[in-house]
Amino acid sequence: MQNYINGKQVPPTSEKYLENVCPSTGENYSLIPDSDKTDVNRAVEAARKSFKLWSTIPKQERSDFLMRLADEIEAHSEELVIAESRDNGKPEWLARTVDIPRAPENFRFFAT
Repeated sequence: MQNYINGKQVPPTSEKYLENVCPSTGENYSLIPDSDKTDVNRAVEAARKSFKLWSTIPKQERSDFLMRLADEIEAHSEELVIAESRDNGKPEWLARTVDIPRAPENFRFFAT
């Protein structure tokens, strides 16, 4: 896993990674970037630039994008259930019945 900055996967400036441990099992299931202030500043600057562009896109196009994003979340819901459960240590049934279904609902709400 890398940092996602300005549409690209980029390694952390520190070149260090941390173990991502599932709180409920203690299993190390991935490595995550040990990002520092430089990485955060790059991400914030990229987000500011992206927001300027996003705000110029017509409302209908932004709405369509958010609707497509909601569809993609639903299409990959089982993968997201597993990731959410591992990341937070919560039971899969809770992620499957509450957290993951709520995400596309939120995107559709903001698309309207």
